[in-house]
Amino acid sequence: MERPWLRHYDDGVPATLSYPRVPLYRLLDDTAARAPRRTATRFFGRSQSYGALRQASDRLAYALRGLGVAQGDRVALLLPNAPPFLIAYFGVLKAGAVVVALNPLASADELAAQLGDCRAETLITIPLFAATAAALRSRSRVRRIVVARLADYLPLPAGLLMSLRESRQLSAAREARPLELRALLASPPPPGYAPTPVDPGSLAVLLYSGGTTGAAKGVMLSHAACVANAHQICAWGQLTPDDRILAVLPLFHGYGMSVNMNAALLAGGSIVLVPRFQARDVLRTIQRERPTFLTGVPTMFVAFSGVRNLSRYKLKSLRGIFVGAAPLTRALKEEFEGRSGARMIEGYGLTEAVTAIMSNPFHGTHKLGSIGIPFPDVDVRVVDLEHGHPLPPGELGEIVLRSPSLMLGYYRRPEATAEAIRDGWLHTGDIGYMDEDGYFYLTDRKKDLIIVGGFNVFPREVEEVLAQHPAVQEGAVVGVPDSYAGERVKAYVVLRPGAQASEAEIIAFLAERLTRYKVPVSVEFRTELPRSMIGKVLRRALREEPTRERSVAG
Repeated sequence: MERPWLRHYDDGVPATLSYPRVPLYRLLDDTAARAPRRTATRFFGRSQSYGALRQASDRLAYALRGLGVAQGDRVALLLPNAPPFLIAYFGVLKAGAVVVALNPLASADELAAQLGDCRAETLITIPLFAATAAALRSRSRVRRIVVARLADYLPLPAGLLMSLRESRQLSAAREARPLELRALLASPPPPGYAPTPVDPGSLAVLLYSGGTTGAAKGVMLSHAACVANAHQICAWGQLTPDDRILAVLPLFHGYGMSVNMNAALLAGGSIVLVPRFQARDVLRTIQRERPTFLTGVPTMFVAFSGVRNLSRYKLKSLRGIFVGAAPLTRALKEEFEGRSGARMIEGYGLTEAVTAIMSNPFHGTHKLGSIGIPFPDVDVRVVDLEHGHPLPPGELGEIVLRSPSLMLGYYRRPEATAEAIRDGWLHTGDIGYMDEDGYFYLTDRKKDLIIVGGFNVFPREVEEVLAQHPAVQEGAVVGVPDSYAGERVKAYVVLRPGAQASEAEIIAFLAERLTRYKVPVSVEFRTELPRSMIGKVLRRALREEPTRERSVAG
């Protein structure tokens, strides 16, 4: 197939890469063998070397096997961005088991459903979530809880204060008799120990995706797919051992896992771990730790803009900022490129392909609003929504792709897998187009398409006009049932602080700028819109809310 994007690759980025057929844990072990004393992680000022991380993961793998964890078993991680996440992640893989990375902020019902679906019997968490973990035992197959104390990885005196707090938290879960990670790491494996051999094509990681209000699907990622994506990201960002990646995006998500952790370890760089996003704290961390790369979503940079005395923070260590999950505005791009001197690189990925599979070039031409061009060995097409025929540049259709990083499928969902992967091509459900240069653009999700009397309405088209209203801070558009037209358009609006607008005013504004069937029939004002853990506005959550009475501001 034609690949017009190849002529826009940065110098030094090849059109194809060589992917070693190795287990995923080799990303850590190979770097540790080359440079055992190099810093692998930084956590609130305390460092952990590659050698120490490798040793800890080996010890955990040996301990897990001794506890009865067998090859292929699922082991769930309910952990924040902290050293225990990396120790557990690679320890589980070295035991021959499968990592199930869960969202610590998920509800108890969501966690119970996911643990039940994956049939995990072992759960690794921290004292803060120990009581939740203990309660989940009665709602799942979990019979073994391992608790990692964050105090063990903090410098003094913060570690002492955290130790007291964590002891109190553990007392609430005493009936579950959790095991402590530090006890499991106390004993080294016997001489001659080696990680459990695994087939690189076998399941390594299970991530749950797409379950904002319904049942989430388990995305099955192989060792080979995760290794391939790490190589693609390293090549695209031209990462080196001198790079320091600030990891505030969650490692339990494919974006954080692959870009912030796996690719960084492959490059031999350092990972600055930040367990939660607080705008001012992240800015202080950038100033103190001097990372070279930051990954984020547009909402993070909106929050940075609201920090008082933003100009006092030194951000010049950054040379690249990867941005995904939502469109990046020109104002945000110009502001933070000016403040940091780094290039903000907008890209696109999805869990079904591990994470990022295309991006604007690091050094080359950036096109605002574009998700960029495909990574090495990634083929992308735009196909007709009805018949699946390839479309020429400029025409809207569904984006389909193939890559060495594609998922094995959806766990225990063969029908959904067959629908998503056809003839080796992943049907993303995203609607967009490609321009003559091979740059791709997203317009909407296929599932978000609104059909009004037989006419297609793309929500983002309406939302872009909505954003032009001076009183509107942000808005989202969904389809609502209509007995005559099948569906009508409804808008959800967050007003700017201090601004006022009525429903009639908003509708009139849109009616002047849009075709009649695209104009919302109702507007609901909100103080905020529902978002995913990485900042995407959840239209599905809005569609599936119980019908509520409209509120009008004005």
